[in-house]
Order: sequence, then C-alpha cells, then structure tokens
Amino acid sequence: MSKSGRAARLAIAATTLLTALAGLAHYAGWTSVAAFVIATVALAGLACLVAVATEQVGEHLGPAATGLLQSSVGNLPELFVVIFALRAGEHVVAQSAIVGSLFANALLVLGIVLMVGALRRRAGGVMRFDPRIVRATATMLFVCLFAIVLVALSLASGGAVRHHVDAVSAIAAVLLLGVYLAWIVPHVRGEERPLAASAKLSLAAAAMLLIAAGTASGFVSDWFVDALRPAIAQLHVSQAFAGLVIVALAGNAVENAAGVSLAAKGQSDLAVSVVVNSVAQIAAFLFPLLVLVSLALHTHLTFALPGLYIGALALSAVAVWQITEDGEARPFEGLALVAIYAILAVITVYE
Repeated sequence: MSKSGRAARLAIAATTLLTALAGLAHYAGWTSVAAFVIATVALAGLACLVAVATEQVGEHLGPAATGLLQSSVGNLPELFVVIFALRAGEHVVAQSAIVGSLFANALLVLGIVLMVGALRRRAGGVMRFDPRIVRATATMLFVCLFAIVLVALSLASGGAVRHHVDAVSAIAAVLLLGVYLAWIVPHVRGEERPLAASAKLSLAAAAMLLIAAGTASGFVSDWFVDALRPAIAQLHVSQAFAGLVIVALAGNAVENAAGVSLAAKGQSDLAVSVVVNSVAQIAAFLFPLLVLVSLALHTHLTFALPGLYIGALALSAVAVWQITEDGEARPFEGLALVAIYAILAVITVYE
C-alpha cells in the first residue's frame, strides 16, 4: 500500500472515531466544552473527507463535473452548521460563520499560501502566478460586497427598505447566483486540472465516501450547534469569535490546506487557484444559497451585516486585489494578509 493510501485510511479511521466520540459526547451528556471541542475537530475532519471525496468523484466525471461538484457539495459541513445555527436561533453565529469563511480563505489561507510559495523561491523570494486566476475572484467579492453595502446603507438611512430586508436580500441572492453560474460553467469547461491524471478511489468508493461524510456532517453540525452556546459561555468567548474563527476554520479553511501543500511543491498557479476559487464559491454561491434556504426557517440570514464585517470585507477585497493583481507575491505580502485576519479575530473576541 502506498504512503498516500495509508494516510487516507488513517484519516478516514480517525475522522470516524472522532465522529463517534462526538455522538457519544452529545447523547451521553458529556460536558458542553468537551462535546464542543470534539465536534469541532470531527467537523474539520469531515470537511477534509468531503473535499477529497468530491474531487475523487470528479476525477471519474471530468473537469467540468469536478468544478461543479466542488462548488455545490464541497462546503456541506459549513452549510449544515449555518442551517442548524439558524434553526436554533443563533443568528450571530450563522452570520459570522459564513462571513468568517470568506476571511479565513481570502486572508489566512491565501496569506499562508503566498508566504510558503514565496519562501520556496530562494532566489529573490518572489512567488509568481497567473494574475488572471484571481481577477474573477476579485470580481465576485466586489459584486457580493456591492449588494451587502447597498443593503447596509439603505438600513442606515432609515428608509422603508428596513421593512423589506428579507425580500431585497432574496432578490440579490438570486442575481448573485446567476452571476456565479455565468462564471462557473464556462470556467470549469475550459479548466485544466493537472492533478486529475488518475483517481485514487473507484467511482463507487468515492461516491460512498461522499455520501457517508456528507451525512455525518449533518449530524455533527447539529451536535456542534447544540453544544455551542453553553460552551462559549464557559470558555468566555463571543458568539462572533465562535462563528468567525472556530466555525470558519473547522468547516472550510482546513480543506484548503491543499493549497499550502501545492505552494510548497512549487505549483503556484494551482495553489492560488484552489484558494481563490473557494473564496468565489463562498461569496457568490454559498452565501446567496443560504440566504434563500433561510427563508424556510424561523431565523433568516440576510445581507444586512454589522458595520465591522462590511468594513472588513471591503478592506479584504482591496487587499487581496492589490497584493495579487500583478501575479507576484513576496513573503511580507502573505504575512500582511495573515496579520489582517489575526487583527479581525482579536477584535471579535471582545464583540
């Protein structure tokens, strides 16, 4: 058995054990902090398995199917967390989780990728990649930000729109999804996937892994949200921090560790592509989709965000564009993105 095969089996076994422990902690009445921590780690493991299984299924179906699968089911763990949080009335957690995923990927993960890629280039210390990779992501971020800022400004003006936030957000969500589909379909059709040379799992095995990991994500997300409020009360952290940092990292950013690995191997274009495509999917697909799904729940998710998030989104979009638009990155530029994320995380501790 190859090293990669053994590592995959170990990852599946460890995640299965953690999922079982999370269930035991929930139903056996373990302390809320223990249940919360175990569910968080299990959720991160399931997020990795969902990402791997999605890619493996796509390997058998072609590049276009891979891209569409990654955008539609690659974020299942986070999707479930937000839905269960909204169902439990945890609006702050749900809102900060989806926005936090944008920050975690656009700032933290991308920053680490740029640092690793640049430091690997010992001569000159400059990571070079195709700037066209990030232009579509910048466009998606700005379009999403435009919708959010318009809603926020309308609410601040005290106009009648404050009574129709749900309707305005739903219409904006539909339009954003339309923009996303107009981008993703031709994008994945013409996309070359250098890593798709051969699948490591059969189609049946990959499909079974995807179904199992996706189903388990639903259960673990429910247990996670159930333990959330008492755990953060005991740990003395804010709901904003729990959503922006803990949920975002567990449900989304961990799976993009592949980008860091690719950067370390010198595959700059692919490393940056993995991360920025995830940012685009969250901004223009997952966020709008959750806005529409939440209409069927008692607590609704809208584009009416707190001023802190709006300002941070705007600055993040500008920072990512400024650092990546020339197709070059130096270690300090990656560190700058990580620092921005760290500052934002610290602020949410006191929110």
